[in-house]
Amino acid sequence: MIGATLSRWSMSYFAAALACLLAGEALMAAGFGFPAAALSSPESLVVVHLIAIGWLSLLMLGALFQFVPVLIAKPIYSNTLPLPTLVLLVAGLLALLGGFLQLGGRIPAPHSCLTAAAALLGTGFALALWNLGRSLWRARPLPLAARFVTIGLLCAAATVALGIIFALVLDGTTGATSLGDMAAYGIPVHATAGLAGWLTFTAIGVSYRLLAMFMLAPEAETARSRAVLNFGTAALALAILGGAGAISLGRDPGAILLAASLIGSFALVRYGRDVLHLYQARKRRKIELNARMAAVALVCLGGVLLLSIVLAAAGRFEAQIGAVVFLAVFGWLTGLGLAKLYKIVAFLTWLECYGPVLGKTATPRVQDLVVESRAAKWFWLYFTAVWSATSCLLLEAPVGFRLSAALMLAGTVGVAMHIVRIRLMLDVKPEMRLPQLTQRLALLSS
Repeated sequence: MIGATLSRWSMSYFAAALACLLAGEALMAAGFGFPAAALSSPESLVVVHLIAIGWLSLLMLGALFQFVPVLIAKPIYSNTLPLPTLVLLVAGLLALLGGFLQLGGRIPAPHSCLTAAAALLGTGFALALWNLGRSLWRARPLPLAARFVTIGLLCAAATVALGIIFALVLDGTTGATSLGDMAAYGIPVHATAGLAGWLTFTAIGVSYRLLAMFMLAPEAETARSRAVLNFGTAALALAILGGAGAISLGRDPGAILLAASLIGSFALVRYGRDVLHLYQARKRRKIELNARMAAVALVCLGGVLLLSIVLAAAGRFEAQIGAVVFLAVFGWLTGLGLAKLYKIVAFLTWLECYGPVLGKTATPRVQDLVVESRAAKWFWLYFTAVWSATSCLLLEAPVGFRLSAALMLAGTVGVAMHIVRIRLMLDVKPEMRLPQLTQRLALLSS
């Protein structure tokens, strides 16, 4: 990536994403939303979308604006669109949260915010998908990781489209029977498209590239990795297209979603074997903190699969779906996101500050920007708290869950503080921090 163009606003996406994660964890620790309220309650919807859109989607988009050009070895289509995209998404998220609070009677409701949220979020995601989609289109034929991202972006489009339908129906803007049926029965399809398609499938594609790049492991496309792509794509197509089609015909999408989950589980098992091979074949013998914590997140993904099987066999899957989703969101996706963000910020900060002067003056290494021994305890606190919170959900112990959420918040604050220290280069030796020809970096932009 030496000499690669840096995405100017990725740091702003990361900062906004972390703020939303901290806010969501604080709400859970305060007893706002699930499990104190039903999963479908307005309070729970606030927390769910604060995490899904505010934390995970902004994090993913900030990373993609930087790394899609790396995946395809071509520049991003537009370097000017990410900023208005971020403004629209943040404004749309605030409107969406306001709409949910109005539904719950927590704020006055002279005019519903949901239609405005649909317009703002729809436009923001459209700009993001246009920018990334045009970039990928110009790079055909695509390498493996970019194909994962492409499928993930299509799932994002489906997620947003269903979300807009839900908002317009809840807002009373439309009374069409077909849209009403989709809003009434389409939540599992919406969740699958967002959680399994947009977030997980894209994370799988990006992880192939990042794990290989940061561990110096082989990236060759194999039959196993192609199987992950093909079976995963088939599962998502069946769940989203088949599920939506069944609802439009007035049928229950449950059987279709079950079949899709079985196909998707096979893809996840193959992905796990692929990742294990990357760790075993790496050339960098010492595993850095980000890779160790990514491995823990991958264990959580395996835990999601195992827990789902056990609960389904016991006939308790539907009753305990909240625990399964919680482990997937906070153990797998958030754990992986924090681990990779810790490395990405260090790498991009090093590249921005020291890349232009390599060979001209002495510079620190990327690892000189971090102090892994101090950051590791916060990661372990976070993951331990996630496992504790999941157990409390399974045992129906709401007080224990709130305490665990508070510990998650503490762990996240600790990790976030280290990420800020990396960006400010506070852990670099003073004599090496800003050598000749370099200058102090902005915190939120490149």
